[in-house]
Amino acid sequence: MTIPNGINHGIASKSIAICDTQPVTAEGIRTLLGTHPDLGFQESSDSLGRALELMKQHTPNVLLIDKAFGIQAILECLNDSRMASPDTGVVIWGVSVTEAEALRFLQAGARGILKKTASVAVVLACLRTVAEGRSWMEDSVFRDSSRSDRYPRSELTAREQQVLELVEQGFKNKEIAQDLGIRPGTVKIHLKHIFEKTGVRGRYGLALSGLKERGLISVPA
Repeated sequence: MTIPNGINHGIASKSIAICDTQPVTAEGIRTLLGTHPDLGFQESSDSLGRALELMKQHTPNVLLIDKAFGIQAILECLNDSRMASPDTGVVIWGVSVTEAEALRFLQAGARGILKKTASVAVVLACLRTVAEGRSWMEDSVFRDSSRSDRYPRSELTAREQQVLELVEQGFKNKEIAQDLGIRPGTVKIHLKHIFEKTGVRGRYGLALSGLKERGLISVPA
């Protein structure tokens, strides 16, 4: 199902498209954007295939995709979207998003992660940020991976830095061991020390924090 064009024709308007499993949600976004001249509702679809067609035809500034379509289907869509419309920033939103899921989406090319429970102000901030070509991560996704400043990142040894960099790239322990020529058990020891020094809990937290520190994602204060 496609909801026809409802773009705000203001010169500074950024176009927003949505692909959601629930048409009523798209209507809610349309209504919301109707009160904000800088953001224009472009079009809506309830299938990923149609969403890709819309991206090719209209190149929206932002495409909001419902996580309910399924992780694998969304990852494939993200891969296809890079060719269909590389200038469109894709935002994945869902009722719940884990660190692991957020990391996979970001590594696949998503520029925004948002929860459907977010406030109107947060939704608008996310859409504006991604429309401007930057990336966005809702703060609550980092809730369990906030980093302590007791130990600066520079306190890590050279080997720990190597392990951390590979974790941030999504490598698994066995892959890290093979790449560095060490045992998987040694990788676990290095990770334990990294967790202690950075104050981050979990490998996904490390990867997300790495993206944050490099400025690849924006997290609201």
